Amino acid sequence: MTTAYHTLRWQGGASGTLCLIDQTLLPEQFTEISCRSVEQVWEAIKTLRVRGAPAIGVSAAYGLVIGCQSHRSEPLARFLNRVKGAADYLATSRPTAVNLFWALDRMRTVANDQAIVEGMTSALLHDRLLAEAAEIDREDREMCLAIGRHGSQLLKSGMSVLTHCNAGGLATAGDGTALSVMFAAAAEGKQIHVFADETRPLLQGARLTSWELQQRKIPVTLICDNMAAQVMKEGRVQMVITGADRIAANGDSANKIGTYGVAVLAKYHGIPFCIAAPSSTFDLAITDGSQIPIEQRSPQEITHGFGKQTAPDGIAVYNPAFDVTPSELITAIITERGIIQSPTTESVRQHLQGA
Repeated sequence: MTTAYHTLRWQGGASGTLCLIDQTLLPEQFTEISCRSVEQVWEAIKTLRVRGAPAIGVSAAYGLVIGCQSHRSEPLARFLNRVKGAADYLATSRPTAVNLFWALDRMRTVANDQAIVEGMTSALLHDRLLAEAAEIDREDREMCLAIGRHGSQLLKSGMSVLTHCNAGGLATAGDGTALSVMFAAAAEGKQIHVFADETRPLLQGARLTSWELQQRKIPVTLICDNMAAQVMKEGRVQMVITGADRIAANGDSANKIGTYGVAVLAKYHGIPFCIAAPSSTFDLAITDGSQIPIEQRSPQEITHGFGKQTAPDGIAVYNPAFDVTPSELITAIITERGIIQSPTTESVRQHLQGA
């Protein structure tokens, strides 16, 4: 078992590789993979070797750099075509996490802006794209720390927090979003306890969240998803904090399937339900959660989970990867800028504009 881990890291210069923890193997194996082609990065995102909206965004930015490595000596116009092609390809890996599209759009903008600079060559532009990917990486780490600082204000010593799926360091380039709040609170000396939903069907809570909390020596209790109501009824939980993969302009938040149900339970039991996510997770082009695309994943994830058949042959399966929690069920959204209490379209706008 390791006590130091980096979900993703760039190794080498312009011809370098993207190193990722293969999260499909945790917690049994701690294995890093090296992505040397844009196809490998696409596959890693699609198959959840790397997952979590912020980590997907950073990985995609580095993936674009990898996808352009063999075009450094080509004419600038052909290099720009390659940038567009690689970005469009990476954008097909997963549809819900907005950070994927945000990061790729940012890389495209840099490429187009820098291409008109006098004396710009493909090699110089490629170097500039690597610098931008590294900056996205750095910013994500800083945002995680800031989310933790702001969110820890909501936690008091002795509290138990329930979380769903994994929104820790494994989901970002840094300390995570939801878990960064808990990491920060623990670092401040607060005695907290975490209930981690197992998170069906791929068990990110069981395999990843519980593993991360153990690494940080934060007390954690694993529960099945359908135990959350009973745990709340027994008064064992004082707050719920989850991450988000896309947040609409009105605060409606898409997160791993099952989050909506947890929010409904929290509302019924009078427990604050909070979202922790960077400002890049907001998609202001979407007015509400009904417009958020929901990824549909393979039926085999349910019928043959982790290689064992658990359902009869030919059974119909519905397997959405995400659901949307309406803003009226959200007590607060924690970002690197601070806390949005009772999110609405207006409060979200003011928060993001710094008003």
